[in-house]
Amino acid sequence: MIKRIFDKHETLICMLLIASYIVINSFCVQSFGITDYRSATINTVYSLLLLSLILLLGRASYYGLVKPRNAKRFLYFIPLVIIVSVNLWNGVNINNTVDEIVFHIITMINVGFAEEIIFRGFLFKTMAKDNHKAAVIVSTLTFGIGHIINLFNGADIVPTILQICYATAIGYLFVVIFIKSGSLIPCIIAHAVNNSLSVFYIENDISLYAVPVFLTVVPLVYTVYININTKDKEDNDQRVVL
Repeated sequence: MIKRIFDKHETLICMLLIASYIVINSFCVQSFGITDYRSATINTVYSLLLLSLILLLGRASYYGLVKPRNAKRFLYFIPLVIIVSVNLWNGVNINNTVDEIVFHIITMINVGFAEEIIFRGFLFKTMAKDNHKAAVIVSTLTFGIGHIINLFNGADIVPTILQICYATAIGYLFVVIFIKSGSLIPCIIAHAVNNSLSVFYIENDISLYAVPVFLTVVPLVYTVYININTKDKEDNDQRVVL
């Protein structure tokens, strides 16, 4: 019953998932902040509902909740470890209480999971049925530009613009990893760890610009490497990546 309804209205349901996530996440940020137990709880429930939907549909592997293929071709995803390390470059900020750190991490783990499943899973897979290239573009840009919502949650304009730039680059990297490896697991882990470590981030004048540049250049270079290193397999699969 659920699978039949989903298959019939997949695009609409995908749009509703995106809208509901934006509304719920913005509500949590504006009402409680990201270090509050209520944000952690709400985001956890949302993630569990997404996971339940996927399991009810019997589409865990379809949406990338499987072990990645040929990890060696992706340098065992070590560049992702380098990318998520940026929040620790300037040391460790421990101004938050233990409770705040724990709730922040729980919230960010769920945000990483939900955003990957929605933007790389549901959105990409829905569009890829009709146009693979368009699915790559829309999934990438939607994820990147979607960070403009942070302006409405109190973020400054310059950091938000920079975040949109590097989020777009990372979004492209993640969708390529999903296509090439068949798995979202590396993306979910990297996304969740990066967001979680942000609670320890110490900003200075240099890192304000150096970090966004790094997070734009490295993902793009890694993406080029992946595309070149997996080209023969991709040709055999008759898939197209930008």
